[in-house]
Amino acid sequence: MNKYLTEKSYRGSRLGAVGIPAEAAIHIIIGVFALLCVIPYIFVVIISFSAESSIREIGFSFIPKALSLDAYRYVIDMGDQLWRSLFNSIFVSVVGTVMSVLICILYSYALFRRDFKYRRFFTFFCFFTMIFGGGLAPTYMISKNMLGLSDNYAALIVPLLVSPFNFIIMRTFFQSSVPDAIIESASIDGSGEYRTLFQIIVPVSMPGIATISLLNILAYWNEWFTALLYINSAKFIPLQYLLMKMQNQVDFLANNSSRLGAEATRIAANLPKESLRMALVVIIVVPIAFAYPFFQRYIISGLTIGAVKG
Repeated sequence: MNKYLTEKSYRGSRLGAVGIPAEAAIHIIIGVFALLCVIPYIFVVIISFSAESSIREIGFSFIPKALSLDAYRYVIDMGDQLWRSLFNSIFVSVVGTVMSVLICILYSYALFRRDFKYRRFFTFFCFFTMIFGGGLAPTYMISKNMLGLSDNYAALIVPLLVSPFNFIIMRTFFQSSVPDAIIESASIDGSGEYRTLFQIIVPVSMPGIATISLLNILAYWNEWFTALLYINSAKFIPLQYLLMKMQNQVDFLANNSSRLGAEATRIAANLPKESLRMALVVIIVVPIAFAYPFFQRYIISGLTIGAVKG
C-alpha cells in the first residue's frame, strides 16, 4: 500500500505526468525514432565492408553476399599522407575552434553590454554580414593576395574564424543567463572588463560556450573547400580534402577506364568504388562522433535558449 501511494504521489508530483501506458507508448515511439536515426549509419558501415562484387550483383544490402576490407586497405595504402592529413584536420579543428570561440566570446560580450557606446553599430554590422556577403572572388583575392593565405595553416583557420550566426547565439545566451546585477557588483568591487568576463561571466555561460564550440569544431572538421582554394602543398592537405580527391580519382578511373587502355580497365575493375565511398563517410564521421558526447549535455540548453530568446 505504501509502495503504491509513493509511486502515485511521485507520478502526481511530476509536471505534466501521464499514466504508465501512455508513458510506455511515448518511450516506444522515441525508441523507434532513435533506431530509425541510427539505422542509416549502420547501413553505411555494412556497405563499407561489402565486397564490390556483392554490390554489383545485389546492390546495397544489409546482408551482403561477401565481405571485404578492400575499401579500408585502399585508404590505408596512402601511407604517410593519410596520417599527415589526419593530423592537419585535428590541428586545424582544435586551434581554429579555440580561436573562433575566443573571438565569439569577446564580440558577443560587447553586443551584450548595454552601456557599450557603439553597441548598435556593431550589432548592425553583424546582422549586415549575415545577409550580404562579398562573394567568392573578392574573398579569394583578399585572402590569398593581401593576407597571404596560401599553403599554410592560417589558410585553413582564418576564413572560418568569424561567424555572425554564432555571435548572435552567444549574445542571446549572455542576455538569458547573465543578470545585470552580477556585472554591477563586479564593477563596484573594482573588477575590470576582462576579469569580469573571464572569471565571472564565462563560468556561468559554459552551456552556450560548449554549444558554440561544437558548431565550430564541426565546421572546421568538415571543411574542404578552403583547402581546394588555398592549398597546393600536400603538407597542409586536411583529411576531408584528401579523401575527396581520392574518391574523385576512383570515379575518374571507373568512368574513363575504356579510354585509358587495358591496364586501366583491369585496375578499375578491382577498385572498391561504392564501398570506398561509404568507407570515407565512416572515416570522416567516427572521430567527430566521439567528440559529441562531451558536448551533449550542453546542446539542448544552449540551442534552446538561442532559438527561443532570439
